Amino acid sequence: MAGKPPVVLTIAGFDPSSGAGVTADIKTIAAHGCYGVACITAMTVQSTAGVCRVEAVDPTLVTDTLQELATDIAIAAVHIGMLGTAKVVKAVADFLSQRSGKAGLPNRLPNVVLDPILKSSSGADLLDARGRRLLIESLIPVADVITPNVDEAAILTGVKVTDLDGMRAAAEKLHRMGLAAVVITGGHLDEAIDLLSFTTKRGVEQEVFKAERQRSNSTHGTGCAFATAMACHLALERGLAEATLLAKTYVTAAISAGHPLGRGTGPVHHLYRMHQQRRTATSGSES
Repeated sequence: MAGKPPVVLTIAGFDPSSGAGVTADIKTIAAHGCYGVACITAMTVQSTAGVCRVEAVDPTLVTDTLQELATDIAIAAVHIGMLGTAKVVKAVADFLSQRSGKAGLPNRLPNVVLDPILKSSSGADLLDARGRRLLIESLIPVADVITPNVDEAAILTGVKVTDLDGMRAAAEKLHRMGLAAVVITGGHLDEAIDLLSFTTKRGVEQEVFKAERQRSNSTHGTGCAFATAMACHLALERGLAEATLLAKTYVTAAISAGHPLGRGTGPVHHLYRMHQQRRTATSGSES
């Protein structure tokens, strides 16, 4: 890549197994040729077997971290993952709102991708009820794209989402809540489909992306990887449809390249391209 890489900020929790959260996000950002910076919102005790404990970070620390990073570095995109509590949701929402409307501050941070993490894949609550309300009221309005899975879309909208028609209905309701662009990921459905829905001058337009379902136990962190990859492609000035397609292709390949790790659901292989390049280089040197 010519020139310096765009900077992508991830605002998310810490997963010590590195399947999800900020360490997984940093791997994804690096895999896309961008430079990652991070603000940790919560510490977790978890492994591939599930989440055991969550401790939220003091919201003032979140605010101070975000202000320091944004003052120092030109940020090309923002990924928002696990927030944990209503106070942290408010801190992040206030920060993004101030950046977009307060005199004397730089222009709003671009390409804000919100992954509304409400529960872990093992079923643990990762955002309380008040946090969900604040996310809808304060954070959704300052996001450029939201990437809920079907369960998260159902919780946020109250729409039953079990098929493509349900995805379309949930997306339309999210637009009415103030969102310009939505990607509902259907990895939990029988058919692995994602729906991109976005508003234009002509109204709402939608595109469906399909892929072969991956029969793999290495699926921990797929939502984080998808949303972060979306942020990277937007930072690289790709359009919404291209960013969605490339993010889906990346996650599919990362699942396929995953290898067993731990006693539960293993992580996707965020850096599979590095190993592909290494194998190619080794093959070339042996020929």
